[in-house]
Amino acid sequence: MKAAYVERIGPPENIVYGELPKPQPDTAPCRVKVAAVGMNQIDTYIRGGLIPIKLPQPFILGCDLAGVVTETGPKVTRFKPGDRVWGSNQGLMGRQGTFAEFAAVDENWLYPIPHGVKDEDAAAVALVGITAHLGLVRRVNLKRGEILFVNGGSGGVGSTVVQMAKAVGARVIATAGSDQKVERVRKLGADRVINYKTEEVDAAIKAFAPDGVSVWWETLRDPNFDRAVPHLAARGRVIVMAGRDARPVFPVGPFYVKDCSLHGFAMFNATSDEQRAAAEDINRWLSEGKLKPNIDRILPLAQTAAAHRLQEENTIGKAGTLAGKIVLKV
Repeated sequence: MKAAYVERIGPPENIVYGELPKPQPDTAPCRVKVAAVGMNQIDTYIRGGLIPIKLPQPFILGCDLAGVVTETGPKVTRFKPGDRVWGSNQGLMGRQGTFAEFAAVDENWLYPIPHGVKDEDAAAVALVGITAHLGLVRRVNLKRGEILFVNGGSGGVGSTVVQMAKAVGARVIATAGSDQKVERVRKLGADRVINYKTEEVDAAIKAFAPDGVSVWWETLRDPNFDRAVPHLAARGRVIVMAGRDARPVFPVGPFYVKDCSLHGFAMFNATSDEQRAAAEDINRWLSEGKLKPNIDRILPLAQTAAAHRLQEENTIGKAGTLAGKIVLKV
């Protein structure tokens, strides 16, 4: 089968697109014919060695997939051959990734694709959707009528957070870095979108939420808590989900006197049951049209190295040339 893999960690140039053996049924109980995969920031961190984990050799890249089950083991109960599925959480914990024509996946990490949802949309929403749901629903219990601020609303996670917050009935204010991105985030449902390059962000937040924001979702790798904390309402919550090397100043006094809380989490720490609960809501919102994956571009799997380079330029280099997810078709 064709696959995108590395034999040693390093730059995108280390990625090989070539032939590997199909995964055997005893590797995991479901073999999936992959149709589309989603590109994520963590894919570049693992490939580049920024996350020091032991990898199988050779290591197939990627966390997310959408495709069709072609074979199941005797203990599989949730799926049968022919079922369309999506999933995430691959390429981690010693598991092979998904950037290949076939993937062996445990049924606990797979979910049915709703009728009418395209493969590329299911792949694009996988990791970012589960991440957004774990943060908004499981960690901070966002409620109808609360105000959510998303610092970076046009990216893969940020755009998903905007839509999920609206789905639960919250009011949403977000930032974006160009007029085009502002318009895109507005179409996703945000009540107010700030162009942080041309507008005064603090003044705009204060005008939208004079009593403070209920939840501040930080997507940046270098959070500025001196900016965030003054904007929090009483019992406000801050979510951080990026920035392994970040060591920002934290204003403890203004934070604790308002009964605020800080929540950090990594999606891959959640159990399969917790992730399945997220997937059930994601499928419902996809079916209802309340969640539309924000795809910047679709590339063939053969261009995995270019996709990694582009993702890295935007994640680490802050190039600003992406406004959503990269999806690769297999």
